[in-house]
Amino acid sequence: MEATLTSKGQITIPKAVRDSLKLHVGDRLEFLVDPDGSVRIVPATRPVTELKALLRSPAQALSLEEIDTVIAERGAAGTRKRRA
Repeated sequence: MEATLTSKGQITIPKAVRDSLKLHVGDRLEFLVDPDGSVRIVPATRPVTELKALLRSPAQALSLEEIDTVIAERGAAGTRKRRA
């Protein structure tokens, strides 16, 4: 596969490559240059700070005792389901 470099230094990634990498509009890419001069293109990994923004904050923080109670209740419910 080939691509042509524009005067702005841009290329269009062939559809087969985009599909193979499961790329979507706005995805970030990393260009890795190997010692032999070949270049690998891989999806960029997201920094942890960016991933944190995807997580929802709990409506109310639970105490350790409340967490233990929920775990115990859900564990008991799972045991009852398996025995039924």
